[in-house]
Parts: sequence; C-alpha cells; structure tokens
Amino acid sequence: MAENIVNIPRIAENLEIDVLEETGLRYSLLVWNDDVNTFDWVIDTLVQICGHSKEQAEQCALFIHHKGKYTVKKDSYEKLKPQCDAINDRNINSTIEIFS
Repeated sequence: MAENIVNIPRIAENLEIDVLEETGLRYSLLVWNDDVNTFDWVIDTLVQICGHSKEQAEQCALFIHHKGKYTVKKDSYEKLKPQCDAINDRNINSTIEIFS
C-alpha cells in the first residue's frame, strides 16, 4: 500500500507533462529596451525578422520603450528560437519565456 502512495506524485507529474505537450505549450518572444538601438532599427528588425507590418512594429517599439520589454510574438519554441537569435545578432536583446 505504501508503494501506491509513493507512485501517485510520479503519475501526476507525468500526466502534467503530457498535458503540456498535448496542448502545444507556447512561448513568448520578448524584446528588451536599451539606450543604444534606434526606433527605426528595432522597427526594421521586427518587420524583417518577425514578419510584422510597419504599424505593428512601431507599436511594439513604443511598448518596448515605455515598458522596458514587450512580447512581440507568441509561438512554439522551435519557431521563436531562430527569430530570437536573429534579433540578438542585430544587438537587440531578446529572450524567450514560457507563457500560460
């Protein structure tokens, strides 16, 4: 009987992992504000790398500037990783975080 009690957390843990994988756990691509890059450089980057319209990129740049960071895109890690790397290659700080 003690064995069953010990296995319950493991079963629950495995179920939680399965649920996360089945629901397509998504990630956020965040771009961080700095005092180095211009608005035009950030806007051009978001258009070229993330596929934003110019208007969408302008709004994101304003949010980044005023809030210190902003989620510019949400998707799977596999899709966001190359975009995050490309943004960082342009000396704009970006990260990927899990969102719920």
